[in-house]
Amino acid sequence: MKILSEKEMLDYGRQLGTGFLTRLKNGETVVVELLGDVGAGKTTLTRGIAEGLGVSAPVTSPSFTISKRYAFLADNLEGALIHYDFYRLPDPGLMSEELDESLNSPNTVVILEWADSVEGILPDNRIRIEIKYLDDGGREVITGGAKSFHAGGEHKEVADKSGDCLGDERKIFKATEEK
Repeated sequence: MKILSEKEMLDYGRQLGTGFLTRLKNGETVVVELLGDVGAGKTTLTRGIAEGLGVSAPVTSPSFTISKRYAFLADNLEGALIHYDFYRLPDPGLMSEELDESLNSPNTVVILEWADSVEGILPDNRIRIEIKYLDDGGREVITGGAKSFHAGGEHKEVADKSGDCLGDERKIFKATEEK
């Protein structure tokens, strides 16, 4: 899949967010780890996921606040999107306790950036989405670890809106800056 604009990256995120709603209705916690350099598109993808979930508040990077919480109501489901950015926090300290609580909260999507410092408490079955720059200015997106963390301990396949599994696959994104 090629993405030629920020709008297309948002659309991809919306598809993911909409797909997550089904699993949230079952009381699951969905955990997504985003990997990529500064400016790769992690927050843009998160904004799309938030829109797909029905978050109405503007979504911004939590780089300086470490975490941001957004409530949503979609399809009679009250839930939360919690977005963490551990870039400026090499030792998470008390934040690891907050994160652990979030990871076990039903009806919650937890999105993490720069999660190396909390690697030890993240579930092995999280969704990992890596966004890499390509020499031609495009993006390569690698999705793996395609399982969700279920509050009851079950593991279920992650599917996007079209029903395709987000298994270990590579998708090429051609991104251009919107002017």
